[in-house]
Amino acid sequence: MRSPVVKSCCVLFLILFLSRHYSVSATKKILNPKKPCKRFILYYHDILFDGNDVANATSAATANATKLGNTDFGKLVVFDDPMTKDQHLLSHPVARAQGFYFYDMKTTYNAWFAYTLVFNSSDYKGTLNIMGADMMREKARDLSIVGGTGDFFMTRGIVTFQTDTQE
Repeated sequence: MRSPVVKSCCVLFLILFLSRHYSVSATKKILNPKKPCKRFILYYHDILFDGNDVANATSAATANATKLGNTDFGKLVVFDDPMTKDQHLLSHPVARAQGFYFYDMKTTYNAWFAYTLVFNSSDYKGTLNIMGADMMREKARDLSIVGGTGDFFMTRGIVTFQTDTQE
């Protein structure tokens, strides 16, 4: 079986249920469940370096897989991937996903991600910090948004991955 992230384009549904607290208050803010605070749909483009594609690669394995199973168990990948508003790799990136993932299951493909979405556009400035398990066999996978800066100060919520295409 081939590695599921050799070349991939994943749809990220960034569902941000913001809990911004600029000051500590004795009263609790009530969120309207019919009107969520923010929602983005972005496309994540990961091109794993295979020794020949220096100009196009956006990620590289820094620790090789072990021989424990056929699932790249133990492989560590560091990435600096463009995030676009559409599926096209050559579209202008609205953010960069910078971080790492590693394969952490011997019996099936499963990865653990820790990364920062860095925004620096006219629409948004700041970062979102994301981490969690990506159970690749699932159609949709949720990761936690554990914080942010700038326009995303103290953000909490989830990111949902859905694989769109894979080579």
